[in-house]
Amino acid sequence: MAGDKEKKEKKPRRVGKRNKEASVENITEAAAKVALDNNRSSTGVLTSEKNSRDVKIELYSLNFFSQNLINESTIELNYGRRYGLIGPNGSGKSTFLQSLAAREAPIPEHIDIYLLNAEYAPTEMSALEAVINDAELEIKRLEKLMEDILSEDPESPLLDGIYDRIEDLDPATFESRAAMLLDGLGFSPQRMKMKTKDLSGGWRMRVALAKALFIKPTMLILDEPTNHLDLGACVWLEEYLSKYDRILLLVSHSQDFLNTVCTNIIELDHKKQLKYYTGNYDMYIKTKKENEVNQMKAYKKQQEEIADIKKFIASCGTFANLVKQAKSRQKILDKMEADGLIEKVPDEKVFDFTFWSAGPLPPPVLAFNDMSFSYSGKMDDLIYKNLEFGVDTESRIALVGPNGAGKSTLLKLMAGTLHPTAGTISRHSHLKIGVYSQHSADQLTLDKSAVDYLRSKFPEMPQDLPYWRQNVGRFGLTGNAQLCPIEQLSDGQRARIVFCELSLHRPNLLLLDEPTNALDIETIDSLARAINRFEGGVVLVSHDFRLIRQVAEQIWVCENGNMNLWDGSIAQYKEKLRKEVTKSLPK
Repeated sequence: MAGDKEKKEKKPRRVGKRNKEASVENITEAAAKVALDNNRSSTGVLTSEKNSRDVKIELYSLNFFSQNLINESTIELNYGRRYGLIGPNGSGKSTFLQSLAAREAPIPEHIDIYLLNAEYAPTEMSALEAVINDAELEIKRLEKLMEDILSEDPESPLLDGIYDRIEDLDPATFESRAAMLLDGLGFSPQRMKMKTKDLSGGWRMRVALAKALFIKPTMLILDEPTNHLDLGACVWLEEYLSKYDRILLLVSHSQDFLNTVCTNIIELDHKKQLKYYTGNYDMYIKTKKENEVNQMKAYKKQQEEIADIKKFIASCGTFANLVKQAKSRQKILDKMEADGLIEKVPDEKVFDFTFWSAGPLPPPVLAFNDMSFSYSGKMDDLIYKNLEFGVDTESRIALVGPNGAGKSTLLKLMAGTLHPTAGTISRHSHLKIGVYSQHSADQLTLDKSAVDYLRSKFPEMPQDLPYWRQNVGRFGLTGNAQLCPIEQLSDGQRARIVFCELSLHRPNLLLLDEPTNALDIETIDSLARAINRFEGGVVLVSHDFRLIRQVAEQIWVCENGNMNLWDGSIAQYKEKLRKEVTKSLPK
């Protein structure tokens, strides 16, 4: 006990800010990352045992660009638990994960950390070779760690865990298990053999994810791991991670994912504290509501008591026989304030926005007539063949299907950025299309503020500051976030700028390609309400089952060069996928 007390009495130590080396492949991007890392710092005191597989850090604070994101809170991550980190866009979730991975918090060195937030590097290795190569490097690292510990402390309790990990990796089964992971993440046998330099960023992100799952680090940190996955791969990853038996810390906007995977929820709340809840996301919502009801009852009771005390003190006046009683009551009041008054539960902010529309149009609005398409222009390479398909301004369509089936390609054909190889696509002469793609936020001018960026996009509109602050504020970007450089904003805040820009264009038809990737759960609900109120058509590609459930009236399955209307709900489609993917899960 004395040792524990001594630990807690240590002053928080500031851990140095870390730079990242600029890569030859992309010096500008790497330099920008270094600049961001240089503006991040943290303090904290390790209070868990040095050799423990659990991590507890007290008095933890995190700052980014001189903004305090977490203030003297506690990090508590226990081995064998799976934590979902939630909080509003811009609260600092990704920055927190990056700080942990960079060991800016005093995490013991024997706890290896892997953060998935970047694509696998473009190399000459195939996807399969890349995963195996990293597994071989991991075995070498573990063997070296074991040698170091043996030389220092042959009786160390850490040795058993390292032995087990080396045995679990089992080089004899490297290829088969690596192939199993890649298959679950959507790789065909042909794509597994492709060099990583020839894979798109989304597929290289999957290689990085397969590597993380293969080596099974003590602390696996995932920042929106489903962003580059199709629905089938999302279901596979849900099932796989629900059995992860080390420390898992993840940020996800998908309630389905959090419910299936997590044993605990960590909320980064408005007071810049990390609050811990046992159970999955649904349990968190239930517990939080119960706590808030009890807190409000206690708050009202205390406020009534304070009002009664103040009323009594005021009624005493200068009567000598009552002054003593008044002083006694004042002491009670002072003690209550010194101990800390019960706070009122903040009013729940229901964030709503609207996509303005140019209004409905009479059909036909957009029609595919015997349409076929291939990127090469050759009929032998068709992605789609002889499609007959239509969209009007009342449509609410979700496109689902495996990666590579051409869902995003179909949206580009609708938008007119791609053209049919055969057949035609006809559009109403007054049709205005608004497009949100996975890379829309990448087109923002990062050194401008949100207000200045939107001003430059709409020079015909009023240019006064209050007008633009009001416009971008409708989409939940408020305060200083409207005026600081966009590069300092989170991905979710940047997405709101894109939504604002879309609305100002007043389209008749919205084409949304993975619009939830950077959004928090509350904003996804707001997006669903905005889509349902939109006076125009919507075609949606998303891996978020809950959003599809809220907005889609038709579900079209894109597969094998065709589109077929799904006769059932999105929940039934997910169950079909679950039955298929569980066959490829490791036993």
